[in-house]
Amino acid sequence: MDVQRIILIVALSIVSYMLVLQWNADYGEKPAPKAAVISQSAYSDSNGETELPQTDPEAQADLPTTGTAITKAKLVSVKTDVLNLLIDTKGGDIIQASLPAYKAALGSDLSFVLLEQTAERTYVSQSGLVGTNGPDASTDGRPIYSSEESEYILTGDSLTVDLKYTANTGVIITKRFTFTPGSYAVKQEFLVNNQSEQLFSANLFGQIKRDRSSDPAETTSMGMQSYLGPVFSTEETRYEKYSFDDMDDAQFKRRSQDGWVAMSQHYFLTAWVPAPGAEYNYQTRKLNGNYIAGFLSPAFTVQPGNEQTVSASFYVGPKLQEQMVKTQEDLKLTVDYGWLWWIASPLHSLLKWVYDLVGNWGLAIIGITILVKAALFHLNAKAFKSMAKMRKFGPEMQRLKELYGDDRQKMSQEMMKLYQKEKINPLGGCLPILAQMPIFIALYWVLLESVELRHAEFLYLADLSVKDPYFILPILMGISMFIQQMLNPTPPDPMQAKIMKMLPIVFTFFFLWFPAGLTLYWVVNNIVSIAQQYVINKQIENSTES
Repeated sequence: MDVQRIILIVALSIVSYMLVLQWNADYGEKPAPKAAVISQSAYSDSNGETELPQTDPEAQADLPTTGTAITKAKLVSVKTDVLNLLIDTKGGDIIQASLPAYKAALGSDLSFVLLEQTAERTYVSQSGLVGTNGPDASTDGRPIYSSEESEYILTGDSLTVDLKYTANTGVIITKRFTFTPGSYAVKQEFLVNNQSEQLFSANLFGQIKRDRSSDPAETTSMGMQSYLGPVFSTEETRYEKYSFDDMDDAQFKRRSQDGWVAMSQHYFLTAWVPAPGAEYNYQTRKLNGNYIAGFLSPAFTVQPGNEQTVSASFYVGPKLQEQMVKTQEDLKLTVDYGWLWWIASPLHSLLKWVYDLVGNWGLAIIGITILVKAALFHLNAKAFKSMAKMRKFGPEMQRLKELYGDDRQKMSQEMMKLYQKEKINPLGGCLPILAQMPIFIALYWVLLESVELRHAEFLYLADLSVKDPYFILPILMGISMFIQQMLNPTPPDPMQAKIMKMLPIVFTFFFLWFPAGLTLYWVVNNIVSIAQQYVINKQIENSTES
């Protein structure tokens, strides 16, 4: 190859690289929109109506009741070390939840907003008491709770926020929120003090209301996206998706002992987990463009002069498995690894273990790559020995091809004799790839679903969960793949040889939009494979010379 051709190839490579960078700047991921300001007027419907469950508990998820009463509701702010919430005293609903530990976008100073009620987006948590005497079933509208303070800040071991409502009958209802440091689970209790002369009967409900707006945390590409929509866990099915499209077609209705209902999206989750020990109704409904998924408890009664408490937990935060299992064991299933979960789940545990040792997610990915390669060492060694022998006896194979080129049957027989004599497995080189593909796919979902990698830095990379903005890792992956091919035997078929030469280029472009963490895994995997294959090639060559 002359100097002019080398210069031309280098120049074309630089121009192509600059074009890809510019394309990414023009058509790549757009910055997240500015966080909307939450206000009481933004929460209220334009006509002043509020959605309510029906009085009949069996039909509560079908057609809500509405009320038009003028109220004096206000917003109560609650701040912990991991949550910033706004609670509307009208119904005591959580209408905004932001997460200080997670930024809205890379480089942004704004916290990620999970729940919000604005003109552009609806995603809120609602709970209350319906049934015979439940105040949330009243035709006058949602109950208006009172709060001693308008702002609460967690400073000790726990924080209790009480909202109080006194009915005309004399029943006093306290809606209590309990927060603990470092926890994304909010315990909600309804303390019913029946000071009336009548029996009080009601049902506890909890529901999540969301429109069909896009997932603000979704950053994936290549057409693979995390699930967005309702999820249920019942005795019948521990983890069951019921998508927005499913809700368009029909309601979900299931009665189950215990269980939970959630709204899942990329990296983050909201979930209602009712108190264990009772049979609940889990249902969905669609109303005014919003999708609602929730639960309804059995009726409970409070005798005159008595007091009773019913409760449920509401999880609102990232899909951190160690956090979710404290609320409910099966909530960890919302970290959806697909059909390879049985590989992905141990890989995630291993990745987390390595991270605890090294303190950096990029180094953790390198560490898990080396551990996986060590686990597959003997399988790879056998394959590389087979390929090294194929490379060593390449001239002999070419001689047989030239000698028996017109007689394919004879050539195949002679080739098989050579394979048997030299103990060569022509398919041996495929084994490492076949063995690694399930691990590669499983690790893809681990890196895709692990919120720990969101905005995780490594060297020049600001976020391992999205593509390399400068495409350095994909290029290194292509180069390492090319070097691997140089160490492998050249396929005897000319067309196959040309296809193999094109693979590094094809894979380089294929990996341009893969998460940087996954590409890092593949680069390190290739480098370790090159070192192992180089050593084995030298051993085979030295054994021949001796």
